[in-house]
Amino acid sequence: MDTLLTLMSPNALMLAFGVALLAGMVKGVVGFAMPTVLISGLSSFVSPELALAGLILPTLLTNGWQALRQGYKAALGSIRRFHRFMLAGLVALLISAQLVPYLSIQVMLLLIGVPVALFAAVGLTGWQWQIAQGQRRGLEPAIGAFAGFIGGLSGVWGPPTVVYLTALDTPKQEHVRVQGVIYGIGAVALFGAHLASGVVRAETLPFSLALIPPALLGMWLGLKVHDRIDQAAFRKATQAVLLIAGLNLVRRGLMG
Repeated sequence: MDTLLTLMSPNALMLAFGVALLAGMVKGVVGFAMPTVLISGLSSFVSPELALAGLILPTLLTNGWQALRQGYKAALGSIRRFHRFMLAGLVALLISAQLVPYLSIQVMLLLIGVPVALFAAVGLTGWQWQIAQGQRRGLEPAIGAFAGFIGGLSGVWGPPTVVYLTALDTPKQEHVRVQGVIYGIGAVALFGAHLASGVVRAETLPFSLALIPPALLGMWLGLKVHDRIDQAAFRKATQAVLLIAGLNLVRRGLMG
């Protein structure tokens, strides 16, 4: 606790706990947006570097919980069903990460934020983009590669993934589980990368550890809601969070 209070005031720490609780609740209901909520909320009163360090361990643990909630066999089944998406995304991510010095991340954020926000806004009116099973084999690697390409440049691969799973009308349990598997792999890579970068270090690690309990509590509460809503309500909730995420990407693209 003494280490934490050298980083921020007690009031700021309580605010951080509240942000982590909210982020966990959102993730529990729809399966994504925890990093978006955490980085947006925390960076309003702590440094961006400390906010990034803070989100790493809660994100890692909640993704593991999400992926394995129905057991490792269910997680492996999801990997088998969506392996083309995951493999194409991983390859594209590794390639696009090398292009960061040469491309404008702001332009890429706009390219993904605008269509995601439009998709979500139209979806909230009742229209549904649906992908037939016969189209899936051809589209899945392409959409996975697109998500991975954007992720390698900007660190944001959630919205394209959610749009694809929603278009398939994936049952809500598997929808959330697949997200957990994909984001969990990314969270492990993020943790390793920022151990090397120095963002995660002895001074910042206690903050990330302190955010784990409120994030897990929030996710537990969100999962209670998730379990009680039907597929239609889950789709609406997903589209609402997608709209917010898409508008946030547009904001980042315009403001830098």
